Amino acid sequence: MHVFRLFAALVTSLAVALPAHSQTHSPSQAQAAPHWNEYDEVFEEGARHANLWQWGWTGIYGTSLAVNAYQSSEASDSDDRFDARVGVVKSALALGGMLMDRQPHPAALAEYKRLKASGELSGVQALGLELAQAERERRGWGARVNSLVVNGIAGAVIAADGRESDGAINFATGMLVNELQIWTQPNEASSAINRFQPANLTLGSMTIPGEYALMVSPQQLGATWRY
Repeated sequence: MHVFRLFAALVTSLAVALPAHSQTHSPSQAQAAPHWNEYDEVFEEGARHANLWQWGWTGIYGTSLAVNAYQSSEASDSDDRFDARVGVVKSALALGGMLMDRQPHPAALAEYKRLKASGELSGVQALGLELAQAERERRGWGARVNSLVVNGIAGAVIAADGRESDGAINFATGMLVNELQIWTQPNEASSAINRFQPANLTLGSMTIPGEYALMVSPQQLGATWRY
């Protein structure tokens, strides 16, 4: 018993991705229907959130573009007109990015419905992992590179006009808006995956009951098993 408990404790300390054959396949488990309602919620809520996010930020950048375009010629102060011209470029680039780089959730929902109709549970699970990975990447540092370049150039242009403080404010404001855009993106797949689910680890004739969770965050992608 001491050897068994020591081995079990060692297993639980490892971050491992459990293969499908590591779960116990009793007749009752094999015949159990998957909990489609849970998957429905993840994919449908993700698509709904994605559409709201997409149209919301498209509207924000579209409004910003219109306001800046007006101010670029109608503002009474020359500095305001100059800043508005810079804003036109920034808003146009941001709006173009929204129109070109769509959230993956609506397409994932359509694929999920196809897989559900054919009862392909393993395909649904793989799709969920892919969607969570996409969410992770869209929150990573790579998502900030374009904003860093655009806002850096915009701030530098304003600073070169003799207004260093205004340039710094423009840069900081642009980065803050981009950060809000990133962190308001849908993350339903990541949230659903980061939950422990019942699972049994089978080692030969020995079965260890426990729980597993696939852990997805902006910094890592892995799995954990506990008993």
